[in-house]
Amino acid sequence: MDLAALTALLSAFGLSASAGLNAYIPLLVVALTARFTPLITLNAPYDILTSGWVIGALFVLLVVEVLADKVPGVDHLNDLAGLILRPAAGAVLFAASTGAVAAIDPRLAVVAGLLVAGAAHSAKATARPMVTATTGGLGNPVISTVEDVAALFTSILAVVFPLLIGAVALVFALIVAWWMTRRRRRTVRAGAV
Repeated sequence: MDLAALTALLSAFGLSASAGLNAYIPLLVVALTARFTPLITLNAPYDILTSGWVIGALFVLLVVEVLADKVPGVDHLNDLAGLILRPAAGAVLFAASTGAVAAIDPRLAVVAGLLVAGAAHSAKATARPMVTATTGGLGNPVISTVEDVAALFTSILAVVFPLLIGAVALVFALIVAWWMTRRRRRTVRAGAV
């Protein structure tokens, strides 16, 4: 795999993970970047993202999602809708980002995007009820804002510095693996006592 293919792949992973937090931020970042800069070139059919109508629709959907995610109760409905929308956005982003790479099967790209965005969304949706329960819903807008900012920065890094986002993703995966192993060991020890 050459450097261009590796860069596209790392960018795709970062954008798909970002879509798991907010479906429309990475789509809008890719659409605007592809339309106004040479950093991204989208092949057909993904070049439709650069249409003014699509960019406008993504902006409106982003505003709706950002507002809905700040209201306790409504944010849970938004997460239910996100169960379909966020993995779908991740699939589109992964396929669009790797579309020029001949070494990656488009079906594999779609599945990878679904899985990456779905995993990020699942982590978000699992944590949100705990935030609601422990703060009476008052922490939800704060957590939602943090998620939106993380989605924005991850999307920008995935486009501008994909090798960096790949390194960050690797470190994050190692930390999660360590944490899960440690937690599993504690569970086994507690069950043995």
